Amino acid sequence: MNSLKLTVNKRFALLFLVLLTTGMGYAQTRYEQKIFSEVKMKTYSYADTLKLDFYSYKKDTVIKKPLLILVHGGGFSGGKRDNPSEIKFCEDMAKRGYAVASMSYRLVRKGNPLGFGCNCPADQKIETFVSVSRDILKATQYLVDKSDKLGFNPSNIILVGSSAGAEAVLNTVFMKNEFAFKKLPYTSIKYTGVVSFAGAIVNANYITKKTAIPTMLFHGVKDNLVPYATAPHHLCEEDKPGFIMLDGSYTIAQKLEALDIAHTLVVDKEGTHNWAGIPYAYTDLIAKFIKQNILDKKNIQSTIKVKHKS
Repeated sequence: MNSLKLTVNKRFALLFLVLLTTGMGYAQTRYEQKIFSEVKMKTYSYADTLKLDFYSYKKDTVIKKPLLILVHGGGFSGGKRDNPSEIKFCEDMAKRGYAVASMSYRLVRKGNPLGFGCNCPADQKIETFVSVSRDILKATQYLVDKSDKLGFNPSNIILVGSSAGAEAVLNTVFMKNEFAFKKLPYTSIKYTGVVSFAGAIVNANYITKKTAIPTMLFHGVKDNLVPYATAPHHLCEEDKPGFIMLDGSYTIAQKLEALDIAHTLVVDKEGTHNWAGIPYAYTDLIAKFIKQNILDKKNIQSTIKVKHKS
């Protein structure tokens, strides 16, 4: 009988040790490394005909996980929430334990003969930015209202955007006190971080201690569509209808550094606007930035120089 007790106790101790070490490993790697092998996606209509795809691990026991909202690129006239790159990115981040949503928005420049370049009047460009920010806020509010059911923390939402989507997420976060944007339905929505792939904002002076949040920026110095520093959008000349100055990643990073806010600038000195798509493959770096600076609240300020081989 004593021998049997001893054997049972040893087995119990071994099982406890396995569970303990497994739990410790889980806690250490979640949000940085992939902890799930498979995630599920479900599509929701968040406003009229606009839809979003929500990715998560159905059996996840963590019900207060961070939410990433991805906004695709496409010049405000094209692009889709479910392109292969967007799907792969969402699945990758969801496997790390995040809740992830990839959203559609109104393509207000689609079919417009003026496009979104130098022939598009500057005031229409601002209206376009505002329009997409409105849709981002609507999608966010829709998700927040379902946060209990979807299993994420409504107080920990991070925006991610590519190209036009990067301009949209940066403007949504930082321009909220500008006249055209302050009319939008921000309500109590507050984002905790933003990740931009080749984006820019209308005016970096609106980045203040009150609006600044941890920010990750990817950009190519030779981008001729969305400026890396401060320059005209699409490099339009002053006499063109579409002339408007934008503040790109470098200018944003400088502003955040002056305010002592966590940020990482990933820069390719030979890179072009192809950096609107390249960062989809940088999920390890993005996950590390989010874990350290947003979830663990470290204040790491860095510049990473890279050279992408086509």
